[in-house]
Amino acid sequence: MSKERTVTSSGIGFGVVLATVISWSVNKSILWAILHGIFGWFYVIYYAIKY
Repeated sequence: MSKERTVTSSGIGFGVVLATVISWSVNKSILWAILHGIFGWFYVIYYAIKY
């Protein structure tokens, strides 16, 4: 069971990092990067659909 928790939290963490990096590369704003990092995978999916 602990392996499942590790995989899940790694996936959530990766989504936050990915959203933050994408946001920073597009907007060059730390506030937007933090906001998009909070939304995580939702922003990544939005970015994939938009672009």
